[in-house]
Amino acid sequence: MFSDCVCFQSGRCDLHKGLRIEISEQPHTMRQVTNIIIALQKFKQVRSTEFTDHELFNIIIENIVEGAVNLCFSALPTSNPPFISKQDRVIQCTVCDGLKKSLVQSQGTPNLLAVTLRGGNSNRSVGINLSTYTTPGCKATNGQPICLKIAQSNLYLACTKESGTSSQPHLILEDVKDEETLKTIEENDGMERFLFFRKVTGGSINTFESVKYPHWFISTSKNESMPVDMCVEEDTSRQKVFTLQDQKVI
Repeated sequence: MFSDCVCFQSGRCDLHKGLRIEISEQPHTMRQVTNIIIALQKFKQVRSTEFTDHELFNIIIENIVEGAVNLCFSALPTSNPPFISKQDRVIQCTVCDGLKKSLVQSQGTPNLLAVTLRGGNSNRSVGINLSTYTTPGCKATNGQPICLKIAQSNLYLACTKESGTSSQPHLILEDVKDEETLKTIEENDGMERFLFFRKVTGGSINTFESVKYPHWFISTSKNESMPVDMCVEEDTSRQKVFTLQDQKVI
C-alpha cells in the first residue's frame, strides 16, 4: 500500500499508457484516500488495454463512495504527450530582488547580475519580457507557467545542468535561434528548461520555480554584483522573491 501512496505525495500518478491522474493538494480524510486506493487497485486488475474515456472514468470512481476529490484526466495517446501553449500577451518589465537590487546583464558572460543601482544608473536595469503559457484541460497548481526573455534580444533565461554531470542546476542566458520552438512545449521535449512556475503573493511578491527541476528557484546573493542563479527552496542565504517594476503589455 505504501508504494501505491507515492503518487498521492507527488500529486501525480501514471497508471496506464496514455492516462495521467493529478490530484489537487487539498486535504483529504483517510477514508477518502483509502477509497481512491481501492479504486486504483481494481483498475490494475483490468486486463484490457483499450478503454473509452467513459470506461476509464467509471473504473476509477466506481469505489469512491464519498468525498469530493479533484481529478484531472489527460487521456492522451502516447504519440501526443501533454503540452502547453505560449500566449500572445507579453509583459515587459524590470525586476528587483527583495533587497531592491536590480537585474543587469553581465558583459561577456551568459549571466544576469543583481546590482544596487543609484543615481543615474537606473537605465542599466535590463528589460524582461514575461510570456505566459496555458495548460489545456488542467489548471497548474504550482503556479503560472512562464518564460523570461531579455527584451530586444533572443536571450532566454534557462535552468540547466552541465551536460554529462550530476551538478546542481544553474541559471543561464541561452540564445534561442528559432523562437517558434517555444510556442508549444511538450512534456520531455527538452524545452522545459525555459519554463518557470510564477507564483504571486500579496499582489506583488513573485517567485520563479524551475519546471524542469522542481523546488529550484531563481535567486540572488545577498552580496553585490553577484550572478543570478538557482537555489533550493530551503536555502535561506539567498533571495528568492522579486518584484516587477515598470510593467507594460507589449
